[in-house]
Amino acid sequence: MITSCTNSQIKFLSKLMSKSKARREEGVFVVEGWKMFLETPDNSIKKVFLSNYSTETWSHDIIEKIEGLERNGVFVEEVSNSVYKAVSDTVSPQGVLAIVNQPKYSLDSFLQSDNPLFIVLENIQDPGNLGTIIRTAEGAGVTAVIMNKGTVDLFNPKVVRSTMGAIFRVPFIYSDDLSITIRKLKECNINTYAAHLTDSVDYIRPSYKEGTAILIGNEGNGLSVNISSAADYYIKIPMQGKLESLNASVAAALLMYEVYRQRRI
Repeated sequence: MITSCTNSQIKFLSKLMSKSKARREEGVFVVEGWKMFLETPDNSIKKVFLSNYSTETWSHDIIEKIEGLERNGVFVEEVSNSVYKAVSDTVSPQGVLAIVNQPKYSLDSFLQSDNPLFIVLENIQDPGNLGTIIRTAEGAGVTAVIMNKGTVDLFNPKVVRSTMGAIFRVPFIYSDDLSITIRKLKECNINTYAAHLTDSVDYIRPSYKEGTAILIGNEGNGLSVNISSAADYYIKIPMQGKLESLNASVAAALLMYEVYRQRRI
């Protein structure tokens, strides 16, 4: 059992929890909680840290997964409750932390999909918003989520929790230059729609039955001029009252599900 926060394994785990640079350099991230642990593909898990190491409180699925990981040589270690709480990123720790390999995807592998749907995100800052967008993207059948480097780290523990496991099922791509990526989408006959308040049409008016990319901007500032001007069309969500905008994840959900609705008809 690990009982000290100065243990090298715990120091490494803490660094991965708090530093996006460390996660990026190591190509891993941390999942926490039993649901996320069970959602994680076994072949992605590198190390597991457990508190209250008692099989009496575990479901059959948990026991089976842990035993299978140990048989395959995955590092599984018990830690004291005090150490676990010091590392945990949650208010009510559930007793499991796992270091997991980051999935890798290439945009080119999705460009020739049948009527693809992409969500393109510029500078989304709130972890909860990004996680919710990823989770909603799974429900709406999104082909892949594309993000610029100014968007919050997808592997931030708060983002990971908010995805509720969708992080392992929704392909994602970080773009070094969104304008170049948008140009590439357009070259592949994918129509690009920017969520925009100026010179835009009601979002239910266009047809999204062919290849589509929806562009969503920063929570406070929306899309930059450079990115919005690269889009083929401007669309807006009508609002009553004195609202100037909707939450980014709410707006993204409405737009994604309008595409999904049209494609089901």
